Amino acid sequence: MTERKPARQSFESWVDKQIREAEERGEFRNLRGAGKPIPGAGAPVQDDAWLRSYLQREGADTGLMLPTPLLLRRDAERIGVTVRDCSTEEQVRAEVAALNRRIIEYLRIPSGPVVPVSTVDIEAVVAEWRREREEQRRATRAVAKPAAPTLPRAKRRWWRRSGTAGS
Repeated sequence: MTERKPARQSFESWVDKQIREAEERGEFRNLRGAGKPIPGAGAPVQDDAWLRSYLQREGADTGLMLPTPLLLRRDAERIGVTVRDCSTEEQVRAEVAALNRRIIEYLRIPSGPVVPVSTVDIEAVVAEWRREREEQRRATRAVAKPAAPTLPRAKRRWWRRSGTAGS
């Protein structure tokens, strides 16, 4: 449908004309799902059910639909998982500082439901990160290195056994 609406024609009549012509051409016959019930039609109506199902089909995170304070609390609770992959203490501090900036920004002008949100203690997160790193180091040291595989000794050939071969 690449043709443009004529300048003198109203939008509604142009759309109706396009639909009528498509029906005449048979473009609405044998559509996928024709004659089947609409999914979720009998379920209780939720305002955002269509949005949740769309996000689920697309594989998007439905947690992003949370109000800001709940999203911030969730991020604060999961900060340990977030910083687990950081390789330096400076990266850990930067992640926590960025989260704290978002929390402070929200606290200045709160919106959404009233949910208590507080900043995250940087030193506590860094201490936990250090402890986990030390446990990982201990675990990797405790695992014994497997012995190098020994290859079978090559057989000596009969002409090399006597030491007088070829003389």
